[in-house]
Amino acid sequence: MSSALPLTEVLVVADCWQTEPDAEAVIHRAINAAAEIADADVGEAELAVMLTDDAGIRTLNSNWRGIDKPTNVLSFPALQPSASAPADAPRMLGDIAIAYETTRKEADDEEKPFDHHLSHLAIHGFLHLIGYDHEKDDDAEAMEGLEREILAQLGIPDPYADRDPHADRERMD
Repeated sequence: MSSALPLTEVLVVADCWQTEPDAEAVIHRAINAAAEIADADVGEAELAVMLTDDAGIRTLNSNWRGIDKPTNVLSFPALQPSASAPADAPRMLGDIAIAYETTRKEADDEEKPFDHHLSHLAIHGFLHLIGYDHEKDDDAEAMEGLEREILAQLGIPDPYADRDPHADRERMD
C-alpha cells in the first residue's frame, strides 16, 4: 500500500452543492482512503473533482459518451504524457464529475446518508482514473470488492449488500 496521496482539487460549479457544506471534506477523505488502499502509484499526482448539477453532467454525458441524460458520476482519465514532456510537468490522473440532484435522489431512494453515497461515488470515480472498470463481470466484481474495502475503512456500510445477486448488475458510469 502506498502512503503518498494524490493532490485533489474540488471545484464547486453548481449552487445546489451549497446545501452540502461538508462535500469537499467528504471527497478528500474518500479519495485519500482509496489512494491508501488501492495498489497504484498516485503520490503527488493531480486530479480534479467537479461538483456539478444534473444539467452539467448531462452535457458531459452527451458530449463524451453519446448518452443524453444525467448520471451520478463520470470519470475522465488523463492522457499520459509523451516521452518528450518536461520531467517536472505535473502528473495528472484526470477529472471526476459528480451531479448533485442524481446523487441526492439515489441516496434518498436507498435510504442512506448523503455523505456515504458521495464517498462511494468519489471512490468509484477515482478507481476509474487509476484503471479499474466494470465492463466485464470479473472486472466489476474486482472493482466492487475494492470499493467495499475502502468504504469499510471509512466506516461506511457495503452499498451492494442489499443487491439481488442474481439480478443484472446496475453499474455506475
